[in-house]
Amino acid sequence: MSNENHVAGNDGFDPSKVQKLSFTEILKWIGPGIILTGVVIGPGNITTSAMIGANYGYGLLWLIIPILLMGVTFMLTSYRISMLTGMPILHAIRHYYGGAAAGFCGIALFLSCLFFTLGNVSGTGAGMNLIFGINWKLGALIMLAVLLGLYFSKGVYSKVEKGIMICIAGMILAFYATLVATGGPAWGEMGKGLVKWSLPEGSMTTALAYISTNAAVTAGIYGTYLGAEKKWKKEDLFNGAMKWDAVAHIVTVILISGAIMLVGAIVLNPQGIAIQAPAQLAELLVPFLGGAAKYVMGIALLGAGFSSLLGNTQRGMVLLSAGFDKDVALESKIIRWGCVASLAFACVICFIYDGSPTQLIFIANIATSIATPVAGLFSRSLLRGSLLGWILLLKRPKGVNSNNG
Repeated sequence: MSNENHVAGNDGFDPSKVQKLSFTEILKWIGPGIILTGVVIGPGNITTSAMIGANYGYGLLWLIIPILLMGVTFMLTSYRISMLTGMPILHAIRHYYGGAAAGFCGIALFLSCLFFTLGNVSGTGAGMNLIFGINWKLGALIMLAVLLGLYFSKGVYSKVEKGIMICIAGMILAFYATLVATGGPAWGEMGKGLVKWSLPEGSMTTALAYISTNAAVTAGIYGTYLGAEKKWKKEDLFNGAMKWDAVAHIVTVILISGAIMLVGAIVLNPQGIAIQAPAQLAELLVPFLGGAAKYVMGIALLGAGFSSLLGNTQRGMVLLSAGFDKDVALESKIIRWGCVASLAFACVICFIYDGSPTQLIFIANIATSIATPVAGLFSRSLLRGSLLGWILLLKRPKGVNSNNG
């Protein structure tokens, strides 16, 4: 995608006259946010959510409130920048701040996605192991073969969107079935956890990591490229499509990660048990779910790992290509073969270490911690400039033309 081939629609319309979409029309136009949910909710997110519940009970449940507010804000800000500048975020950074800035952001974001792919590979294999009893490496390879089939088929965006929707539905059903089987939360304690905003001793780092994982600037940045695949126009900034897409993303993230946190609070916290990997939850749920425990957790892990692999690998390649002004279409050769190379690298490292090594996940966190504030700074500057330009555009005399951006 070049700087000239971007998302924007025509400037020649009055935002106040754009009609709001009906509920059924909104359902047709949302989609990028659902894909982003699949990217965010991976095996690492499941582990972190469960550990928060296990270590702090209901004490950090209130984190879902700032996640809701921050997540919707980040998403809508990114969407606005894309529509007002006429370009997805990294293309806009390249256009206004130069290739070095865009390239730096693209590399950092790519590294973050690449190393998180390790956890997704092992998580997908763990899900296959729990459901079918096969070796996790064989299970991971089977699902990777399915994944590559999707990458090299036609209509990639549509298939990715539908595939991730199925995975998300499976995760929601799995964890809420677990909640029902455990008798549900203690409602009084749950209420206190939502309204009492305090940080238990030693929880600061975990709380910040949880918020940054579930409400990330990077999700909004990638969303601007998915918006291009979805064929969004500037009208969609005003007719409700983008707003409800952002809300759908954050709500589904909260529904899943919040349920996992509650499972940890109900099952693990009373026993004082800490977990190191999400697969351990299956063993701990045996007293409540019996023989079905491994299948419930297997479905959840498989859905989380596969959906995150499906979206996250593409995200890394799209953002890297965007940083260097290369083709970002999901069906382009550079994206498809870049995804293959990324998955091959992840498999080799994952199989050598017999799982996802924590050292590489640490590198992913470093890359994210660098890319997020830098990309956020450029996004803030772009928003201020594009809003000023939009105001001037609306105030210009009739009959005067203006170019996008």
